[in-house]
Amino acid sequence: MEFFGVSVTEWVGYLASAVLLISFMMKDVNKLRIVNSCGAVLFVIYGVMLLTSWPIIITNSAIIGINLYYILKKN
Repeated sequence: MEFFGVSVTEWVGYLASAVLLISFMMKDVNKLRIVNSCGAVLFVIYGVMLLTSWPIIITNSAIIGINLYYILKKN
């Protein structure tokens, strides 16, 4: 399936990149970690949609884990 000549998989990748970039504009570190985790989740989905791109899946899963650790540690 394509939208504007771009596959859904690529759209997910672009969305993940945009969310990740937006996260780095956050001043509040907790918000940064939450938005960054959303981007990482999208990247994991993107990695799966690429028919299991393990480097993308592993790296972003680790990022989610690290972000969750620090989010839960502060509270």
